[in-house]
Amino acid sequence: MTFPTFSTVNPATGEEIETFAFETASETERKLKLAEKTFQSFRKLSAYQRADLFSNLAKALRKNKDRLAKVITAEMGKVSAEAEAEVEKCADEADWYAEHGPQMFADTPATTGRVEAYVSYLPLGPILAIMPWNFPLWQLTRMAIPTLLAGNVVLVKHSRNTQRSSLEFERVMLEAGFPEGAFQNLILKTEDVVNVINDDRVHGASVTGSVRAGSAVASEAGKVIKSTIMELGGSDAFVVCKDADIPKAVAAGISSRFGNAGQVCLAAKRFILMDEIADEFEHRFVEAAKSIQIGDPTNPSTKMGPMARADLRDELHKQVEGTVAMGARVLCGGTRPEGKGAYYTPTVLTGVTDAMPAFKEETFGPVAAIARVRDIEEAVKLANASDFGLSGNIWTKDIALARKVARDWYTGGVFINGYTRTNPRVPVGGVKNSGYGRELSHFGAHAFVNVQTVWIEPH
Repeated sequence: MTFPTFSTVNPATGEEIETFAFETASETERKLKLAEKTFQSFRKLSAYQRADLFSNLAKALRKNKDRLAKVITAEMGKVSAEAEAEVEKCADEADWYAEHGPQMFADTPATTGRVEAYVSYLPLGPILAIMPWNFPLWQLTRMAIPTLLAGNVVLVKHSRNTQRSSLEFERVMLEAGFPEGAFQNLILKTEDVVNVINDDRVHGASVTGSVRAGSAVASEAGKVIKSTIMELGGSDAFVVCKDADIPKAVAAGISSRFGNAGQVCLAAKRFILMDEIADEFEHRFVEAAKSIQIGDPTNPSTKMGPMARADLRDELHKQVEGTVAMGARVLCGGTRPEGKGAYYTPTVLTGVTDAMPAFKEETFGPVAAIARVRDIEEAVKLANASDFGLSGNIWTKDIALARKVARDWYTGGVFINGYTRTNPRVPVGGVKNSGYGRELSHFGAHAFVNVQTVWIEPH
């Protein structure tokens, strides 16, 4: 019998890399059985014993950094320096949770009067992770490390175009000493994911991806009363006030918008500028965008590689064309270079309004949309005029004002005089169509646990 297959494609060349076969139902059942069996022993390890495994994981990631980075670059086009930095970031997270994680699972005393009481944080079981391609390893560790530290085990359905990245991570987990079955890659057709969600052995699901994917998974999980965490993208506002340090704001905006070829949920996408500084910011920003060298992601001099897939590049171009058709102007870019590869030029649009595609939709690629406002009240209103609420940036010397703006901003994170970055010390997640729940910090560590109350009456 022949089973359906798919191939990964190098987005820089358009050439096929590797062909994979989708799993049969019996193969998935074998992995589910192994996950449940492994969980029953893995959950009995202390948090400190599990933390030791993460110290090993950090070492194994650094040992395999070159190999892992090359796979990431080949599968989704990330430039080599960014791919290596991604692996290092995963290792840093493993180190941080190894040091700070065990305390998050200590019983919390709640004794009152003559009654002894405490709260325990107990693992649930196998958890399904549905992960995207833009950070093939970081998205895995961001979810898996705190989830495993809690004593759960993880099953991953990764994006088709980054299958080898996920399989390589599974290999590194075993190299680090994790038991077989603690982390398993599932190569599933989309319609088969429902069966895993419905399986009694699976106790929750975490999704990073599109609103459509998150909604579908949340709906299925809700039918069977299972916990979910959703991180569904964003259209972050980058507000620049009249007293901002313009050169620093421009440099940060360039890094945020065009890093990873603009394929970042937490990237600045909507640039909201005060009239007084808009001309200067635009000029500096456009000149910097024009200077970004695009090309072969394996070349050390390249600053931006291709987008991950040609269809995503073409979809982005339609958003640009639709925005221009409604009156926006192209200050630079807006073209698909001829030749092989899913390349798109760094693009800056100005005169953008909240009715245009580049403002109201998520632009998941190297396109910056600029709008101008008269004052901070208009800026906050425009920043909130989005179906997304993942993060936001504000640049001003008036920190008291920035703190006030943060409280009026419907978004999961606000970064003042800096651009959005993820760090295990603080949670990441959003509101509105950006999803719900949080990853990282103690919030991520407690995302999939049974918060159990133990109450002891005196005898």
